[in-house]
Amino acid sequence: MTKSKITRDTVRKLDQADHLNKFRNEFYLKEEHYYMDGNSLGLLSKRAEHTLLTALQDWKNHGIEGWTEGEQPWFYMSEKLGEMTAPLIGAKPHEVINTGSITTNLHQLLATFFKPDNQRTKILADELNFPSDIYAIKSQLELHGLDPADHLLQVESEDGYTLSEEDIITEMSEDIALLLLPSVLYRSGQLVDIEKITKAAHEKGIIVGFDLAHSIGALPHQLNEWGVDFAVWCTYKYLNSGPGGVGGLFVHEKHTGRKPGLAGWFSSNKEKQFDMGHTLIPAENAGAYQIGTPHIMSSAPLLGSLELFHEAGIESVREKSLQLTRLMMNLIHQELYDCGLKIANPLEDQHRGGHVSLIHPEAASICKALKDENVVPDFRSPNVIRLAPIALYTSFEDVYEVMFILKDIIMNEKHKQYKNERGIIA
Repeated sequence: MTKSKITRDTVRKLDQADHLNKFRNEFYLKEEHYYMDGNSLGLLSKRAEHTLLTALQDWKNHGIEGWTEGEQPWFYMSEKLGEMTAPLIGAKPHEVINTGSITTNLHQLLATFFKPDNQRTKILADELNFPSDIYAIKSQLELHGLDPADHLLQVESEDGYTLSEEDIITEMSEDIALLLLPSVLYRSGQLVDIEKITKAAHEKGIIVGFDLAHSIGALPHQLNEWGVDFAVWCTYKYLNSGPGGVGGLFVHEKHTGRKPGLAGWFSSNKEKQFDMGHTLIPAENAGAYQIGTPHIMSSAPLLGSLELFHEAGIESVREKSLQLTRLMMNLIHQELYDCGLKIANPLEDQHRGGHVSLIHPEAASICKALKDENVVPDFRSPNVIRLAPIALYTSFEDVYEVMFILKDIIMNEKHKQYKNERGIIA
């Protein structure tokens, strides 16, 4: 994978040439700590802290008038966040809204787009998806009186870590009404070809949705151009909105005017909302798919966080992310080739998301040892170590340090003192 030996001098030169390096100063980082879990929860930035504190000040100074008179008016915050998010996913502003959580948004869009008839009664997903998505699908099938055992089809994985796009396309039969897939597989980091899959599904008359939890903020998308029908995501990973940060959703403009499957107070056209009529007049944009009152305090940090992405540029973020993960894999090849580790994620840039997945039979105990060495990794059952170097706040030298800490742990069997089982939160 690499010809010349990677040294500390090598990575320091990369940091010196890195034009995104300045963004490290925007985040609260601990000295001599290495945070490699930004694909689970991103770190706090000073901008996000500022916009959260501004929301509190608006509440303090304006009370209920904060909905329209605050520095960050709450009544329009979800739409503003949608506009700020749209460039990251190749969407038009009116196609995006920040609201709810990833799972409630998925329930909303499944309720909106899954309309089984006499021919199409099945949903196509995969066996590697995050459990919450499958729970939602099964719930929606049952609400239609359909048995998930018969009406949920999950594409199988040949290796337990990745999916074949050809296998996905092969499963697109005439009884499939809707397809839901992750853009990046959470366990292995595989990036699927959204455009290819969407095109193939539409040729079969199938509605297409994607879960962008592990891709938004890590790489660019072109959802409008590709014709994706809908997408959902969380914002607390790569977008750094904070624990439980507000979710987001995309609905392609070709579906403008479609009635939300789950109507609620904030589904309304904003000009009509306070008419208090009992017949819903939905918003004529993605706002129609909101349900309840926006969660202002978990939305406000995203205002500041998204500013950083606009300044950095999502293309630059992706370029550095690929460099960081490539460096990590090259160092594994150079320094840890006989340590019992196997790289589970695709090696090719076009098929890799923002994290590296390593397989080891003692992955859980290795992760515990890493934490005691001031490295924060992520363990995924049964045997995966996930390491996510984040473009906005991880340096190339950070990656270098982490790889040598990992080497020391395995070569000197430091992990043997820990039980090889996950904690309550992996």
